[in-house]
Amino acid sequence: MKRLAMLVLACTALALPARSEEEAPPPAAGEIPAGDYALDKSHATLVFRLSHLGFSLYTAEFRDFDASLTFDPADPAAAAVEATVDAASLDLPHPPEGFADTIKGPEWLDTAQYPEITFRSTAVEPTGGNDARITGDLTLHGVTRPVTLDATFNGGWAGHPMDPHARIGFSATGTFSRSDFGVSYGVPAPGSSMGVGDTVEVTIQAEFTGPPLAPAPATP
Repeated sequence: MKRLAMLVLACTALALPARSEEEAPPPAAGEIPAGDYALDKSHATLVFRLSHLGFSLYTAEFRDFDASLTFDPADPAAAAVEATVDAASLDLPHPPEGFADTIKGPEWLDTAQYPEITFRSTAVEPTGGNDARITGDLTLHGVTRPVTLDATFNGGWAGHPMDPHARIGFSATGTFSRSDFGVSYGVPAPGSSMGVGDTVEVTIQAEFTGPPLAPAPATP
């Protein structure tokens, strides 16, 4: 049995990939500087979903959006964020012929008349740990109303030689009623699910880059 155990351990060791001497461990997060941060569009998604006939949550996303953030980790309540979404960048999963044009048309988003969707924060309330509640003005379909997002600060760093700017990441979710913004086509009658739901659920994943990495102090 002892020999068998030793054989198993040896085989397991051979099966594991050897760690390259050049492979560095993940860098530790440094002190995150306060300042202005810009959205890293290659690491950001804006997804929404709403009920379809009560059978599923239809899910789609906007591909083209931007955001700016003023952030101080020592005073998160003072943070401010602004975001702009190109309404015509709506990306639908396998849309039937003409469906995308319909959703972007006058009955729904009317992107020709309202090409932008914007969000501007008005208050940030830390709610414990790395979580906060962000209230802001959402302008959609020409209507502006307050919307609240529940956000989580996922962490960040001051920078790294391979990524020489501060970087921070957030996840956020929120809901709103599309009919509040004048997009009420297809909302089911009370007590029915025959149609497209009024409640829109939004999920955001976003990384921001900020001030450049401070140079290391010179060695005396």
